[in-house]
Amino acid sequence: MKCLYYLAPTLSSTHQVSNDLHAAGVKDFFLHVVSKDESGLKQQHIHSSNYLETLDIVRDGLIGAGIGFVVGLAGAGLLIFFEPFGPDVPAIAYVMAVVLVTMFGAWEGGLTGIATENKKLRRFHRDIEAGKYLILIYAWNEQEATVRAMMRTRHPEADLVAVDRHFINPFSDVARRRRTPRKQARAL
Repeated sequence: MKCLYYLAPTLSSTHQVSNDLHAAGVKDFFLHVVSKDESGLKQQHIHSSNYLETLDIVRDGLIGAGIGFVVGLAGAGLLIFFEPFGPDVPAIAYVMAVVLVTMFGAWEGGLTGIATENKKLRRFHRDIEAGKYLILIYAWNEQEATVRAMMRTRHPEADLVAVDRHFINPFSDVARRRRTPRKQARAL
């Protein structure tokens, strides 16, 4: 599955894109719009984005869990080496210590992510603040060509600005680059 990012200039254009995508078989679950005009999206019955798409909760939570895991392993190693509680501590106590520190790291990372704009959407911040609508279309591989062709022929005003794999890799910064007929699509 890929995520196709289109920038539409107006709410009416975004509404027509949404209707055409529904007619092409794209369900609301696979279509999200990022906009500063949430009330306009609601009035037009356009499926808006959610916090998992607009904030870095998942990415930062995964990074926090990774850091917590490493810290938990180091702490368990130090506890095993120095034996502050004696030599008869069961192994499950060390495993639980690692699990708890990993979960704490994930929680802290998630809290950091709540306060952070999604890294993939950051480059479109100016466009969204200027009143444009970022349309995220999650398309299966067999559906991608149909969606692209429909958007190219019926909505030339909407620019394909990026293509991304729909996979959350917290350490990745760049997805595959694509060329559109009008201009180079910016990779995420």
